[in-house]
This record gives sequence, C-alpha cells and structure tokens, in this order.
Amino acid sequence: MNRITVFVAALGVAAGLSAPAMAAGTAVAIGISGWTGFAPLTLAKQAGIFEKHGLDVTLKKVPQASRPLAIASGDLQCAATTVETWLVWNASGVNTKQIFQLDKSYGADGIVVRNDIKSVADLKGKTVASSAPGTSPYFLLAWVLNKNGMSTKDVTVVNLEPDAAAQAFLAGQNDAAVTYEPFISAVRDKADQGHILATTLDYPMVLDTVGCTPEFLKANPGAAKALADSYFEALELIKKDPQKSYEIMGADVKQSAKEFEDSAKYLKWADKAENKQFFTKDFQDFSKTAGELLLQMGLIKQAPDVSTLADTSAVSD
Repeated sequence: MNRITVFVAALGVAAGLSAPAMAAGTAVAIGISGWTGFAPLTLAKQAGIFEKHGLDVTLKKVPQASRPLAIASGDLQCAATTVETWLVWNASGVNTKQIFQLDKSYGADGIVVRNDIKSVADLKGKTVASSAPGTSPYFLLAWVLNKNGMSTKDVTVVNLEPDAAAQAFLAGQNDAAVTYEPFISAVRDKADQGHILATTLDYPMVLDTVGCTPEFLKANPGAAKALADSYFEALELIKKDPQKSYEIMGADVKQSAKEFEDSAKYLKWADKAENKQFFTKDFQDFSKTAGELLLQMGLIKQAPDVSTLADTSAVSD
C-alpha cells in the first residue's frame, strides 16, 4: 500500500465518523480539465471529502469547448471553468448558475512565443495555437490583444487544447501558444525554444468558478453548499498536509509532488472568506467588462444580466 493509498484510507475512516450534511450518495458529475486550479476538486474526491458531505461525485475530464454540450445533454450537472466562459454558455442557451469561486491565476496562464517575438505587437501575422472560441485560452488571447489595440483577426489561430498547444510549441510548431499550468511550466526552462510573453500577472483576468444547472440545484437544495464546503475542506487539508496533498493532486496530471507545488505557486485558491469578497463586487465588475469584450468578439449577442449568473447562497452564510 503506497503513501497516497494510506493517506486516503485514513481520511476515509475519519470521514466515516461524521454524519453527512445531506442525503448520502447525491450523484453529481462535474466537468473539469487538468488545470492546476481545479486540483482541490480531485483531492476532495480522492480523500473522501465529497463522500463525507453526502455527495457521490464523478469528475470527468472534458475539453472546455465540449463542456456546455455535455451539460446540455445531461452528462454533466456541474462544471469548473472561467467566469467569462459561463457568460458564453448562458448566452448560447446552456443555463447555469455559478456557486463558488475556485481560484485566481497569478501567472499560471499565458502566451509563449518564439524568441524573435519581443512584444504583443510582434504577434501580428503570426500563428498562435489556442483552444477554440468560447474557451478561456481563446479569451485570454483576445483580452491581451485587445489591451494592445489588436484583435484575433490580426493573428492566425490554430485550435489546440492547452496541453497539445504547449507540446506542439516545444516540437517547433507555430509561432506562439496559449496554455496554462501545468503545461506552461514545460516552456519556462526551455530558453532555446522560446519564452513567456505575457501571463495573468500582466493581465489578471483568469478567474475560475464551479457552476451547476438550475435544475440540479433545485432538485438537490443541499448540493451547492456540500460542494462548496467540500472544496473549502480540501483547501484546509492542503494547509495541514501539503506534501501528501500535492502528491495526490500531482498524480492526476502526471506530476511529482514538487512539480505540482511549483505549478501551484502561480495561482491562488479562494477560501470561503475570499469567496464572499469576490461575489460582493469583483464578480460583477469582471462579468461586465468581460461581457463587453465578448460582444465585440461576436461570441454573445447581448450583454448578460449579471444578477442571474450566480447563486452565492453556499458561500454567503
């Protein structure tokens, strides 16, 4: 029995000592990716925290562009993604409510470029690998270009998911790539291949939340709080036993505990107090700004009613 198995087994015994806050076994499928910011959800699953809170959670790795289709079909009841992506999904008829914030990127997302590209202006006419329109990487690209008086029309976009985009870049393909942790770290130490042109330290605009369908939340009134509380408990576990937590979270994305810890330094997970602060003002302000850019990009047809985009009851008590 390895260290992770022993760790999880011990937590499972502890979890069994606590009565669940809601009916045991409430099934919920959550769509995620291998993004470092989502890793506490994996920890909550592997360590039995979701089960402790009465949830039977299935975490499904679904590309961001495919997640709204999976929600619409009923394959997913909830998902993790960026705040502006929820705007696009709701505008396209996939109704969802954001229920708690996961993280904020502090350099964990960015654009990697060849060494002859010295500025954002130098991207004009270049080929950039990025996920499809309606995804976080594509929005990051559009945001950075917009802040520099440009648009996605000034570049040629090749649609690749963040992992594939980073690997293609390291293989000598494309002039630039939009990617995130843990994949962007593969480029950090490859000075001969290129460099990181811009990250969310320069352009702070990647904010991740968990959201669910209104139907699921109505049918399971305790689910939002159970999901949020499980996430916050996972953050506490990371503080109490960081190395074992990093080992579990890193294993999910084929990283060692040390590699995962290094990736996590470029983002901040949001605890309950930070969630309250975020939804008090920052959420509204960012959603409004993001909505205006999405309108310019043609990804939505009208500005969203921000008041309908979230149900913050799980973090407001």
